[in-house]
Amino acid sequence: MATLATQTVALGGLAPTYTAAAGGGDKVECGDRNFIHVKNGAASPITVTLTSTATVRGQAAANVTVSVPASGERMVGPLPADLLQNASDGLCAVGYSSATTVTVASLRI
Repeated sequence: MATLATQTVALGGLAPTYTAAAGGGDKVECGDRNFIHVKNGAASPITVTLTSTATVRGQAAANVTVSVPASGERMVGPLPADLLQNASDGLCAVGYSSATTVTVASLRI
């Protein structure tokens, strides 16, 4: 898993840098102002999975899944720490059903 650097959107603008999605998934910072932008260059849709770490009354909360259409993109967030932050590293784990021709950026507003 690669840890993606969070890029902050500024009043003067941001030209975000996109990274190839890692086959084993990526990790990003959590936060109420953090999100990821996923671009799918493939001819088939993919599913992005954010691993939930929360429990409610002893029951594990479901992972968050987002479908990204073929040749499409999705902005996913915010990434709340109380739902997605891993206790061991403080990051959110992001998985992809396929990483081929998928790029991603970790962003904060």
